[in-house]
Amino acid sequence: MWTLEEAQALHDAPFNDLLFQAQTIHRQNFDPNKVQLSRLLSIKTGGCPEDCGYCSQSAHHDTDLKASKLMEVRRVIAEATKARDAGATRYCMGAAWKNPKARDMDAVVAMVEGVKALGMETCMTLGMLDLEQAALLKQAGLDYYNHNIDTSERYYNEIISTRTFADRLDTLANVRDSGIKVCCGGIVGMSEEPVDRIDMLVTLANLPEHPESVPINMLIPIAGTPLADAKPIEPIEFVRVIALARIMMPKSHVRLSAGRTAMTDEMQALCFFAGANSIFVGDTLLTADNPGEDKDTLLFRRLGIEPMELEVQ
Repeated sequence: MWTLEEAQALHDAPFNDLLFQAQTIHRQNFDPNKVQLSRLLSIKTGGCPEDCGYCSQSAHHDTDLKASKLMEVRRVIAEATKARDAGATRYCMGAAWKNPKARDMDAVVAMVEGVKALGMETCMTLGMLDLEQAALLKQAGLDYYNHNIDTSERYYNEIISTRTFADRLDTLANVRDSGIKVCCGGIVGMSEEPVDRIDMLVTLANLPEHPESVPINMLIPIAGTPLADAKPIEPIEFVRVIALARIMMPKSHVRLSAGRTAMTDEMQALCFFAGANSIFVGDTLLTADNPGEDKDTLLFRRLGIEPMELEVQ
């Protein structure tokens, strides 16, 4: 069990010492020159009843994003096939819901089964889940469920009022109890204090089991949201968060997630050295821009990084 004081001391260590420790731990658990490629598809966009201050898909914010219906299963499978053929080994599907309704579950299950049949790992993010829904997704073959805690418990109410921090932990427990692997991280650069970033990682590291996947997102400020004018996090401070996540959760995949379009190649290289070993590929990330595959391929070539192959279960 990590204390906030222990994590703070690591975070505040000299930068070179912090990165050396993170890279050492990373090499003990992963190939340092392999990065997992995931693809994320928005299967239902906009109109979300949640009021998350960072999100373009919230019905509470005037972002000019038109709400869509749930995507047809055959279209999802077609997109997943293209992602697999382009080298992605994990396919993530996200719906802008507070929680899935009973009428949606047959289609969602069919999506999981269809993507799984392509030989890919499957991941979904659909909002809050009860235990019965989680068990249904497990039976369909879902490998991972993403449900971020977003920030520290202290700062949480500054960002979201329509769902509690405890609600998020309850969903994580339902996912874990059903036998699905947990994908859980957060967002930095939302005008939080450094201690909030550290405390968020303490919460994750002190779960009964570490999340198998930990996405670290850098806020993409979106016009019309309450956080449109948030001051960006400094690059070195962001790298510190990546390194701390690697040290505190040594066997988890640490994903360099949203915000990569605002990162230089050098910043991303530092993140990989600090222990990040997963990225989203493709031109879009739900509704935000993402570096194109050509740019990622070029960066990987320059750094001597290769895509991680799917592990045989």
